[in-house]
Amino acid sequence: DNEYKVITLPDNGVPIKPIRAKVIIFSDQKSKKLLNQVEVIAPSSASVIIQGESGTGKELIAREIHLKSDRKHKPFLAVNCGALVESLAESELFGYEAGAFTGAHKTRAGIFESADGGTLFLDEVGELPLSLQVKLLRVLQEREVVRVGGRKPIPINVRILSGTHVDLRKAVAENKFRLDLYYRLNVVVLNILPLRERKGDILPLVEYFLSSYSQKLIAPKPNITDRARNALLNYGWPGNIRELENNIHYALLMSGGKNIDIEHLRFSEEKNTVISENSDLIQEFEDVLKRLFHEYDGEAWHIVEDKIVNTAFSSCWNNQVKTAKMLGISRNVLRNLLIRYNLLPSKGEIV
Repeated sequence: DNEYKVITLPDNGVPIKPIRAKVIIFSDQKSKKLLNQVEVIAPSSASVIIQGESGTGKELIAREIHLKSDRKHKPFLAVNCGALVESLAESELFGYEAGAFTGAHKTRAGIFESADGGTLFLDEVGELPLSLQVKLLRVLQEREVVRVGGRKPIPINVRILSGTHVDLRKAVAENKFRLDLYYRLNVVVLNILPLRERKGDILPLVEYFLSSYSQKLIAPKPNITDRARNALLNYGWPGNIRELENNIHYALLMSGGKNIDIEHLRFSEEKNTVISENSDLIQEFEDVLKRLFHEYDGEAWHIVEDKIVNTAFSSCWNNQVKTAKMLGISRNVLRNLLIRYNLLPSKGEIV
């Protein structure tokens, strides 16, 4: 945890020198706004949901919240809920007593106990099975754990931060996530934008990764051609920062110490690749519409409208103002569409 630093770049884009092993790099104004939100909420003990696509840096944001809180000298633990084996998840999280099950030769504290006084980051919390969600809710309500095979409650003082790449409200509506647990976790929500929506971070990240990998390879840091820079800026980055890092590492190897040009970059062959002014995306959309009109005569409009509203609303994390702005319609029109397609929350739920 000590090998960590946040670098906030000035607007002129000063080249980055790799100082620490784990770095958040902010240059885009949208990213700096997120950092300001972190500064405000970090000193509290409020639970936080950090939403963002895979590879956007949810754990780094969680670490930053921890380091700016009064708990910074206590443990920070991160657990990937999607990687937990359901049969072992309870004992991993809450610990177990000796003899609780075959192989439990000695008492072991769980993750919650190990994080006592500090911060616990539950990454991909939406992947927790429902049976475990019930037990997690009880732990959060009672502020105590009971080890598997034990009876004695053990008090804990842990701040919970949750990460997710899925819309938890949608998961609640589909009965995949408990509503009461969602409310318990959802005191504050931070949205990390995908890299394609904060392009001001791309080239500073490129400079950082170039410096880092050049040092690791004991090689001179190459320059990047304008063609390569434009390609990096216009690519969709479905894998976000993780994909960018791998791409720069690959380009450094392929360039052989020379300037990095577009042929040294490795972009996905999927449709979400380099976005250019000459993109065939509109033509592809028209072709899809023609097939849809042919196959769903009389229903096509409702199908298309439903998908547009659903996708836009989900992409904006169910924020009505942002969704209306994205679609270019008024909020009142949007609300009518949301009601039509059963996307507004029931009475009593938080909007």
